[in-house]
Amino acid sequence: MKSAPRSSSSSKARPWAAIAVLPFVAAAAAVAVVYFSISARLPEPLATHFGGVGSRADGFTSTRGFLTLLLTLLLAFGTVFGLLARLPEPSELTPWLIAGGYALAAAIGFLACRTLFANAGATDTSAVRLPLWEPAVTLAVALLAGALGRLLAGPAPRPSGRAAGEGPRLDLPAGTSAGWSRTIGSPPIVALGALLLGAGLLALVLTDLPAGIGLLIGAIAVLPCAAARVTVDRRGLTVTSPLLPPPLRIRHLPLDRITEATSRPISPFKEFGGWGYRIRAGASGFVLRSGEGMVVRLTNGKEFVVTVDDAVTAVALLNAYLDRARSRKEGA
Repeated sequence: MKSAPRSSSSSKARPWAAIAVLPFVAAAAAVAVVYFSISARLPEPLATHFGGVGSRADGFTSTRGFLTLLLTLLLAFGTVFGLLARLPEPSELTPWLIAGGYALAAAIGFLACRTLFANAGATDTSAVRLPLWEPAVTLAVALLAGALGRLLAGPAPRPSGRAAGEGPRLDLPAGTSAGWSRTIGSPPIVALGALLLGAGLLALVLTDLPAGIGLLIGAIAVLPCAAARVTVDRRGLTVTSPLLPPPLRIRHLPLDRITEATSRPISPFKEFGGWGYRIRAGASGFVLRSGEGMVVRLTNGKEFVVTVDDAVTAVALLNAYLDRARSRKEGA
C-alpha cells in the first residue's frame, strides 16, 4: 500500500528552520552588543523586575547572571522553534508558529535591552524605574516583529489527506502478524509548553516563587499532550505520549471494541474546537494538527479520531486484524 501524500515540495523547500531561528539569534546578538557596549556603566546588581506605582525596581539580579539567563533563554527558544519548523509534515499553522517566535524574540530582546539601558549609570539600583508606557511599546514591537515573521514565512502549506471511504484491507496471511507505528507532534502545543516552561524558569529567577511554580505546573500539564505515538498491532489501536512513562497511555482500543476503521482529512477546530484530547457528542479524538487521520468506529456507535501520517496503512492493518478476529469468532 502507498503512504498518503505529503505537503507540496514547495512547502518543504522553504528554509522553515532558518527562518524560525533567525529572530532569536538576532535578539541574543542585540542583547550581547548592548550589554558589552555599556557594561562599564552597569551597577551590581541590576534592577531586573519592576512593579508597583511608577514601575519601581523590586527585583535584582547580578549583571553576568542577567546576561547568561537572557542569552540561554533566547537560544533555548530558538532551538525549540527551529526543531518545530523541521517537523516532517509542516502544517498550515507553521507560518503562524514562526510569526509567534518573532514576536516572542522581539519582546524578550526589547525588554532586556531596555532594562540594561535603564540601569546604565545608576548609583542606586533601588531607584531605577521603567516608564509606565513600556508594556504598550513592547507589545507594539512584538506585533511588528510577528508581522515580519509571518511575511518571511510565506504561504502556508496545504495539509495532506485522503477522502473518506470504505476502510481498506491489508493482505495479512493467516498465521502472520505485523505492526505499524508513527509519532506525530503539534508545533503550537509544543510552543505553548515551551513558553510556559521558559516563563516559569524566568519567573523563578526574576519574580516570586508561586508564579514560577504555577507556570511550571502548566508546562508539565501541556507538554505530554504535544506529541503522540500511534500504534496498530494484534492488540488493537494504542495512543501513547513519548513524554509519559510506558505504563501510561492516552487511549487503548482493543479489537473487540472496534467495528471498522477509515481514514480522512481531519480539521481540529471545525470538528473538535481545538487541539489535544477532545470530546464532543458521539466522538472523541487526539488531534494535534489538520490533515490525514484515522477514524475508528466503536461498537458503542461512537468514533475515535487520531491525526497521524500514513493513516491509510494503519487503517488497512487494523481492518485486517478485525477481519481475522471476526473469522475466528464465526469459526468457533
